[in-house]
Amino acid sequence: MKIITPKGTSFNGKVQSASFPGVIGEFEVLKQHAPLVSALKRGTIKYTTPNNAAHTFAIEGGFIEVCGDVITACVEEQTV
Repeated sequence: MKIITPKGTSFNGKVQSASFPGVIGEFEVLKQHAPLVSALKRGTIKYTTPNNAAHTFAIEGGFIEVCGDVITACVEEQTV
C-alpha cells in the first residue's frame, strides 16, 4: 500500500489489511480485493502490516485506487 500526501509518500509497504473512511461508509480492503476507486472523507486509515502491527493515519479526505494487490491512497493529511 502507498499513502501519498501533497508533502510526499507517507507510507509505502506491504499490509495484511486496510480500512478506509469512504464517503458512504467505512470499508476494508484485503488481499485479492476487486478493483476499486473510491472517494474518502475525513477520518482514519487503519492498516495492519505483515508482522501484525496496527497503524493509523488521520486524513482530511482524498481518494483510493485498488488494482490487483496494489492499494494507492492519495490523501490530505489531517493537521491538529
